[in-house]
Amino acid sequence: MKGTLKIELLAAGTKPPQWISAGVVEYQKRMPRECALTIREIAIARRVKNDSMASFQKREEERICQQLVDGARVIALDSSGVLWDTATLCEKLKGWMMDYSKIQLIIGGPDGLSANCLARADETWSLSRLTFPHFLVRVLVAEQLYRAWSMLNNHPYHR
Repeated sequence: MKGTLKIELLAAGTKPPQWISAGVVEYQKRMPRECALTIREIAIARRVKNDSMASFQKREEERICQQLVDGARVIALDSSGVLWDTATLCEKLKGWMMDYSKIQLIIGGPDGLSANCLARADETWSLSRLTFPHFLVRVLVAEQLYRAWSMLNNHPYHR
């Protein structure tokens, strides 16, 4: 495999519950340096009573898109995306490690990602057809990335 891959979760929302932060930190610690996982929290739009979901998404879109880096592979997390099983994620991680130095996964706020954010992404990944709280998605993604890395390296965790 190529060299170092930096995986960055661009996650809408600040101040997650402590158990969410602890879960993410646990998987960050488990990931090796050559496949480091970081998280960048992005403030969600202030919810105002008479404002629309599209308005919230637009304000969050601006904040998210400012953080996207040229040359990075961008994957949006959205329930409309493609469902990957663990073996597929493992193959994707293997390819990313060979072809990219940085991956950015974007997680929207309570109202999801805007159409423009979804269009900007190179791929859209759905964890499930179920709807998850946006903070919980952080832990699920971190665990699945660690599981995929474990499979690639014949580590017993994935069994």
